[in-house]
Amino acid sequence: MLNTIFMMFITALFVNNFVVIQFLGVCPFLGVSKNTSSAFGMGVAVTVVMILATLVTYPLYTYILVPLGIDFLEIIFFIFIIAALVQMLEKVLKKFVPSLYSSLGIYLPLITTNCAVLGVTELVIDGGSMEGLLGIAAGTWGLGYSLIYALFAGIGFLLAIVMMSGLRERVELYRMPKSLKGFPISMVLAAFMAMAFYVFTMI
Repeated sequence: MLNTIFMMFITALFVNNFVVIQFLGVCPFLGVSKNTSSAFGMGVAVTVVMILATLVTYPLYTYILVPLGIDFLEIIFFIFIIAALVQMLEKVLKKFVPSLYSSLGIYLPLITTNCAVLGVTELVIDGGSMEGLLGIAAGTWGLGYSLIYALFAGIGFLLAIVMMSGLRERVELYRMPKSLKGFPISMVLAAFMAMAFYVFTMI
């Protein structure tokens, strides 16, 4: 069991990172990575939504949608659930952490359409490409393993966005051609990060 959890950790953070390997959740990754504090807040918010979404969608799919034979509607149900969770998180942040709420801006409600969150909820249902890496047969993850993987996937997102914000803050200190400032240099940094993480897929 511990070996499986360790493999989940390595897989979610490096081998199958949702942002730099699967290219899911790129919009907030690029939009909120201008400074480290906002990036960290977004990473934590996405992680919380991933865990809560998995906690709700896995039992819903397993014990309601599949027995009723309407599992083909899973994506519609999952999106509604994720949207509701994001709305609740938005209200909590607005009331208790208004500074973070303001810094995240439009990207906070965009977690609703964050493909990384939907990707986690889909992946833990059928095992996806993880069967060979983790040795867990498709459809046998269970809620426990699903929540653990959702946590690690969120930490992987957090790692990627904080690393990106650190690189962007560092690059801003250097002189560069006007044509590279802003979005162009961000794309260059993202490409280099993707290449660095891609090395783990070949191990």
